[in-house]
Amino acid sequence: MTDDPAYKALDGLGAAPLWRFYGNLFPAQPRSRAVPHRWSWKELRPHLLHFSQTLSLEEAERRVLMLVNPGLTDPPATVNTLYAGLQIILPGETAQAHRHTSNAFRFILEGDGAWTTVNGERVFMAPGDLLLTPGWHWHDHTHEGDVPMIWLDALDYPLVNALEAGFYEKYPQRLQPVTLPDDAGSRQFLHGRLTPAWITPQGPNSPVTRYTWQETNRALEAIADTAEGSDVDGIVLEYTNPWTGGPVMPTIGCRVQRLRPGFDGAGRRQTASTIFNVIRGEGATIVDGKRLDWTENDTFAIPGWASYRHLNTSTSSDAVLFSYSDEPVMRSLGLYRTESADPGA
Repeated sequence: MTDDPAYKALDGLGAAPLWRFYGNLFPAQPRSRAVPHRWSWKELRPHLLHFSQTLSLEEAERRVLMLVNPGLTDPPATVNTLYAGLQIILPGETAQAHRHTSNAFRFILEGDGAWTTVNGERVFMAPGDLLLTPGWHWHDHTHEGDVPMIWLDALDYPLVNALEAGFYEKYPQRLQPVTLPDDAGSRQFLHGRLTPAWITPQGPNSPVTRYTWQETNRALEAIADTAEGSDVDGIVLEYTNPWTGGPVMPTIGCRVQRLRPGFDGAGRRQTASTIFNVIRGEGATIVDGKRLDWTENDTFAIPGWASYRHLNTSTSSDAVLFSYSDEPVMRSLGLYRTESADPGA
């Protein structure tokens, strides 16, 4: 009975009847607040350049355009557990050193002559490079090149904040001292199955500080013409932690994939949420019946349990996509599930 006074009495006792919420607490399948969405590089880049001229790093600390999912505006996020943004730094600028419990990485889109210093190690940037900034690692940015440096900024802060485990701290000075050899993590560990035997694992993150595009592209070119690949994702490779063979960070998995000319992928869905950035080429991804047309440097999001399939609309050129997801979290919690699914036209 809806007018039973006992229901009102429960409000003041910090209790509630489960039967009134059962359908919301235990849905038949996941229902994400995030929606499929694409962010246009061509449209956003001029705004990024505008703010680089009108807003100093002293005013902003980090000059970033957040890629906010229309379904996740408060608090802002790109998918339910992950964030993406476009960050710019100009020649001659330095960005304040800080650290946070959220894991982060940078995927470089354009420019040269800049580096980030991570826990005392200078890690240099070039387009296509993947730079890791694991949680609670000091990091700052310095640019001594001649053109703007722009990258895709990625963090797991939506997940960390949902778990109420977020901490943040600024370094006492603007820049931290350099205490390690430049690009040490890459030069020591980015050699396939050969890893230094005199170094022991330090935490759950990959010791590779920079996965260079040179190495990544070499792997794609060496494999792609002879491998069958995935009917869903084409020739897809995962960036791995050389200590474990697993994901680069415990909350974020990163991949790169090549879609051959005319690729028309099979459909699937998975509980992991994924954010993609287009390295080169053009095509489309159908997500729950919505067509997301994309081209170079565009970013798009596929929410968890949304059905999708990829298309390379060119009949003569490859399309290459970088992606990251919360699949490591789903797997570690025993929540990862995937199945074939038709996303529609």
